[in-house]
Amino acid sequence: MCGIVGLFLKNEGLRPKLGDMLTDMLITMTDRGPDSAGIAIYGDEAGALKMTVQSDTPDATFHGLDVALSHALEGPVNMRVIDTHAVLTLPEGTEAQARAFMVEKGIRIMGAGHSMEIFKEVGLPKDVAARFHLRQMGGSHGIGHTRMATESAVTTMGAHPFSTGDDQCLVHNGSLSNHNAMRRVLTEKGFAPQTHNDTEVAACYISSRLAEGANLGEALEGTLDDLDGFFTFVVGTKNGFGVVRDPIACKPAVMAETEDYVAFGSEYRALANLPGIETARVWEPEPATVYFWER
Repeated sequence: MCGIVGLFLKNEGLRPKLGDMLTDMLITMTDRGPDSAGIAIYGDEAGALKMTVQSDTPDATFHGLDVALSHALEGPVNMRVIDTHAVLTLPEGTEAQARAFMVEKGIRIMGAGHSMEIFKEVGLPKDVAARFHLRQMGGSHGIGHTRMATESAVTTMGAHPFSTGDDQCLVHNGSLSNHNAMRRVLTEKGFAPQTHNDTEVAACYISSRLAEGANLGEALEGTLDDLDGFFTFVVGTKNGFGVVRDPIACKPAVMAETEDYVAFGSEYRALANLPGIETARVWEPEPATVYFWER
């Protein structure tokens, strides 16, 4: 079933409240998927690339990681540890080296970008939010997901959001029928999914299209031609936020827009406590129609 939320702030004064607002929205969707939860937050740029990594044994894994990585990359690395995740700020031009280092050490990479940080784990949204102090996080926009696993195991790596490109992430409600065929196509293009989750295939598809020069709207339109099944995708990029539903649009979705924000929820109750919702323009996204906002 799964529950999706998204929030794109137009009012800069609301940035400190992004995590709090998005967390409330996500917790409201708990009964749509109690297996795992996650949020991608687009916050202030660090002036360098940020990489979010995860470990089931964080005390041992993250002890001295910044020092070891600094030596490997021959440049300063800053590290902020939050529960099972750590956000590393890397010297410019060292992402490939850092990824190879993580693979060698068996450290899971959640995502990377100049503004994006991703936090996801097995468990209820309220518990995941508390572990990562999500309410305290500010930013310009973010997306979240609470999962009911139907196509792959309940694991951290199988949780949403999926990030397959710098500052790119995606959450999904639905099921893809041609994900195995598309997986082979994307692997040949250099965008190989790392899990069995069909949602990661969709994320890799978006990343491949953006790498080919498409903008977010064009990449989302491409899903309507190239991905079979039923789906609602909510996608985040460094500057944007997009939504698309398949031509049948059997999965529930609702959007709201005010002068302060654009919000998405699998159900209206996820939006009901947002400030100014009583005067917002509220609508159900049309089937096979792309909606996106960019700064």
